[in-house]
Amino acid sequence: MKKILLTGCQGQLGRAIRLEYADKADFMLTELSAEEGISALDIADLDQVRSAVSAFSPDVIINCAAYTNVDGCEKNYDLAYSANAVGPKNLATAAAESGCRLVHISTDYVFRGDGIRPYVETDEPDPISAYGRTKLAAETSIREIFDDYLILRTAWLYGEGKNFVRTMLAVAENHDEVSVVCDQKGSPTSASELAAMIHFLLDAGASGLFHATCEGDTNWADFTEEIYRLAGKNVRVRHVTSEQYAEANPDAARRPKYSILENAHLKQLTDEFSMAGWQDAIAVYMREMGY
Repeated sequence: MKKILLTGCQGQLGRAIRLEYADKADFMLTELSAEEGISALDIADLDQVRSAVSAFSPDVIINCAAYTNVDGCEKNYDLAYSANAVGPKNLATAAAESGCRLVHISTDYVFRGDGIRPYVETDEPDPISAYGRTKLAAETSIREIFDDYLILRTAWLYGEGKNFVRTMLAVAENHDEVSVVCDQKGSPTSASELAAMIHFLLDAGASGLFHATCEGDTNWADFTEEIYRLAGKNVRVRHVTSEQYAEANPDAARRPKYSILENAHLKQLTDEFSMAGWQDAIAVYMREMGY
């Protein structure tokens, strides 16, 4: 029986992974409880991480713990760096020492976002936000420490918990119009789809860096319109530019305008698994919520 140690188990992806492995008799999943997306285990404390790994002796560590508040990372850089860079480095150190594998979740925000084609895994990162810089620091540390890792860059994630989809549905309850940025392009990604990809890659014995988003792309405004269409909400979506949004929200962190990721390494690896199209995935998610 393979043993998985899961950090950040109360976050969107952590919950999806718990469901993904819930009925798998050949896996034992141990969860480290989390609050607000940061593991209750202080992963920034190497001694704590070593003790946890030693106590459980996992075959795999799946790290879903992170500080994902993009604007908050600008204001609380030390906290962001501790959770997003130091913590993953410690997990990689403990994994290398114990001989287990590490799965780490990264982000499209490692890229500048001024491209004209989907980013592939071999493209050079160049983040423009504190969030992106701390996540890239984790990638660099992990890759320097050992080889038995999976780093999956995902984007625009939604699942069980606080996310853009639920925020827009809440706004629809008391607004008949909402302003949403229309010039930032990416791929909305279901946490369930990402959990399934993690499961597949682990079973396949894959390692290295993978992009992991649902297929296809859109922008935030069009994504919102699709959410409202599926939910049957009669809310007008006003399309605004990033510059207009920044004027109204001067403290907001810079976001990449183009962060579409191509799942190139997955497609090179196999034709037995592929991520769902983003429209299909959001339709499934909305049905699960009762729409």
